[in-house]
Amino acid sequence: MKRTQSGFTLIEIAIVLVIIGLLLGGVLKGQELINSAKVKNLASDFKNIPVYIYGYQDKFKALPGDDAGAVSHVGATTNGDNSGLINGTWKATSGETFNFWQHVRLANLAPGPTDTAAADYIPSNAVGGKIGVTNSSAADSPITLPAPGLRGSYVVCSDSIAGKFAKQLDVTLDDGNTATGSLQVTAQGTASGGTSVATTAIVDDTTYLVCMGF
Repeated sequence: MKRTQSGFTLIEIAIVLVIIGLLLGGVLKGQELINSAKVKNLASDFKNIPVYIYGYQDKFKALPGDDAGAVSHVGATTNGDNSGLINGTWKATSGETFNFWQHVRLANLAPGPTDTAAADYIPSNAVGGKIGVTNSSAADSPITLPAPGLRGSYVVCSDSIAGKFAKQLDVTLDDGNTATGSLQVTAQGTASGGTSVATTAIVDDTTYLVCMGF
């Protein structure tokens, strides 16, 4: 008796390959959308903090964190020294850059806890890194600047950002070169005196500190 051997036809194999291709395409597209959303959220952090500063100045004619009347103005626990600078490194755990968050939150300009002892008092970005602000005054450089030559009066820093996102942020918010301009990238966790990393040296899956002056 002759035995017939069953198997897939070319049409069946083609259909399976098309389905696999569609599934892979959907997964990749979904990941692309997720990454795009993360970059938009990260970019929003850099845009929102200037709004907090200017909103506070408009209300109280002083800088949040630096406000010598913050206790009476918003019920803060600590006043600033009214030097015209938000003193301290972006990641300080005390002082004006630390108190900045309490001042803008008590002024109803920013969300988040006003208790400085709260575990989530220092805000986090879309990838879990810490966010902070400092000044870029020549008088304080390079003490507080995490990267050299940042432009503007104030500097916003966002930590633990993957290289691929850092490059996208620079294209979106600045000149596309992570070592120049108002947005620069340096080693993760740098508090001050860092060295900017050029776009060509950025590793996609390595995490960095991204700072932007305004």
